[in-house]
Amino acid sequence: MARTVYHIYVVELSKKVFTENRRFREANPQFNGVLQCLYVGMTSKTPTERFEQHKTGYINKKGHKLSANLVEKYGLYLRGSLFHHIAPIPTRAKALKMEEALALELRRQGYAVWFN
Repeated sequence: MARTVYHIYVVELSKKVFTENRRFREANPQFNGVLQCLYVGMTSKTPTERFEQHKTGYINKKGHKLSANLVEKYGLYLRGSLFHHIAPIPTRAKALKMEEALALELRRQGYAVWFN
């Protein structure tokens, strides 16, 4: 049986998210409008598959919505240059730590970033 690995991915969001979403704006007080708004996530699927799930409002077999509303509404495309250097990660716990680390590093660089 194939072992599950996790991938980190980054989606560029429309800058409308900054003006229309109070929680996003409050999470990014450092944002000056120069760089882009981003969503950082992790998945056991390929980043492309996961992005498609976000954009279609994917609902799983148990009836739970598995897409971030921000990506469904504001997601534009995957930003491969910001995540392709990150190798697949063997555990969910390590992937969650990497997701947070990348998100905080991108915020430090001046991006507006949302992550879970």
